[in-house]
Amino acid sequence: MSEEKVTFLSYAEAAKLVGAIQEEEDIEQTDKRILTVYSKDDRELCWFDFAEVKAAVGDVAAGDRKAAVQHYILNHIPDWVHEL
Repeated sequence: MSEEKVTFLSYAEAAKLVGAIQEEEDIEQTDKRILTVYSKDDRELCWFDFAEVKAAVGDVAAGDRKAAVQHYILNHIPDWVHEL
């Protein structure tokens, strides 16, 4: 079984496209949080598992946490969002 390599938008391109990152409850799994990414015209682009992003970002001072999560997500927007 072959895995497709995911490619990401550049940070600059993602920043131009993304309008909001919203923490939400996963409707399929109780007690699970996701981060849904919306475009500037309010279209849902993709989502990230909150716990996975938190682990990837690591320990960050409380005042810097939001910016660190945003930076991580903007560096990991898959290029297939242009197909939506």
